[in-house]
Amino acid sequence: MREIKYVEALNEALKEEMERDPDVILLGEDIGKEWQGAFKVTKGLEEIFGPERVRNTPISENSFVGCGVGAAMTGLKPVVEIMFGDLILLAMDQIINQAAKMRYMSGGQASVPIVIRTPFGSGGSYASHHSQSLEALFTHIPGLIVVQPSTPYDAKGLLKTAIRSIDPVMFFEHKFIYKKSGPVPEDEYLIPFGEADIKIEGSDLTIIATSMMVWHSIKVAKELKNEGISVEVVDPRTLVPLDKKTISDSVKKTGRALIVHEAVSRGGFSGEITKMIIDEAFDYLDAPIKTLGGLPTPIPFTPNLEKFVVPDPKRIKKAVIELVP
Repeated sequence: MREIKYVEALNEALKEEMERDPDVILLGEDIGKEWQGAFKVTKGLEEIFGPERVRNTPISENSFVGCGVGAAMTGLKPVVEIMFGDLILLAMDQIINQAAKMRYMSGGQASVPIVIRTPFGSGGSYASHHSQSLEALFTHIPGLIVVQPSTPYDAKGLLKTAIRSIDPVMFFEHKFIYKKSGPVPEDEYLIPFGEADIKIEGSDLTIIATSMMVWHSIKVAKELKNEGISVEVVDPRTLVPLDKKTISDSVKKTGRALIVHEAVSRGGFSGEITKMIIDEAFDYLDAPIKTLGGLPTPIPFTPNLEKFVVPDPKRIKKAVIELVP
């Protein structure tokens, strides 16, 4: 199978869905042919589909997200790009009080088939306003689907599913996965929401990891295999809906669970997964559930401090060794 970059997989998904459905439109800052998106996800799309369907917007997130919500209610299928995930906070009313609630409050008469894509995460010395991981905020809101793909394969399949959804989808892309490559079929495929993926099978401990932490966890699992420790890595892929069965079945098999995400540990989605494991697999645990997340501090600008506040392979490996006798 061919290998392409994460950014290329997203671009392919957008292109294919725009070709398939003329109601799919793109909105966002600098997504047109001049800049092609801050991370080049929309490269070449204005040249193919024109400025009517690939629309550069003003620097006003609340305005163009609101436009996207209205357009979705009238029958279009907007894919809105927020240049940096942190700036999504400027459009919280449009997302939480309008997009998420509209189908319920209209008794099903109105749907909001909007996808809000945004890069997030640390690693480039972008400092506190451009490096956060805020996905857990949106998992708290009924009516929103929350997606966090870690690989090119997952990114393409889930974005195509998101665009075809009748409900609003928050689509989080780690900015330092964009250049990572992986196998992606040339034939069309979709990945259903609510289906986790076991990236590596193991028997001694389950790591439930998201986004960039999936890559770190796979690296650790391969290292520990040579040291006699068998680690299973489970990627939820979608936080809402969450595949409880795959996660709980894995924990039942291994008897140990480590949950890893880049977002601040306090209030992070690890708490929801922990609660689910207690409900579904408590009697199978041979050790306490362990969580590993970011430290409760704004992301520093200084590179060495930035690396210090989020989990890395070294810390993940240490946590696994602490759990496995």
